[in-house]
Amino acid sequence: MNLSNLKPGEGSIHTSKKRIGRGQGSGKGGTATRGHKGAKSRSGYSKKLGFEGGQMPLQRRVPKFGFNNINRKEYQAVNLQTIQLLIDNKKVKDLINIQTFIDNGLASKNDLIKVLGDGEIKTAIKITAHKFSKSAQAQIEKTGGEAITL
Repeated sequence: MNLSNLKPGEGSIHTSKKRIGRGQGSGKGGTATRGHKGAKSRSGYSKKLGFEGGQMPLQRRVPKFGFNNINRKEYQAVNLQTIQLLIDNKKVKDLINIQTFIDNGLASKNDLIKVLGDGEIKTAIKITAHKFSKSAQAQIEKTGGEAITL
């Protein structure tokens, strides 16, 4: 073993041995494996997102319809029958708040929650949510419960 026959360890080198674009004598000079002319042969080339070789891109070909309101608020709907199920399964007793909805998988952390009046509720319970439908609020108050809007 001497300095003239030192080699890097097995598997430590991942680059190819052919150095491209280092003159004609290297055998990989000239066009440096990039072919002749065209955008890909130039330095600094990067394909734009959605570029289809000059053809009109799909995103621009397809017609656009409708209107997206940037101020729209999406609410996660929870029906009264679902709340009654939680009460029947003894998962809640006298109070339901946002954290209760999240813990039981009815909403996620950043959701706005709206309680809807589908089904019926038999127990007097305090419910805290971002919104209530009129029918849901009426049913909750009829049973002696309380609907607290955040």
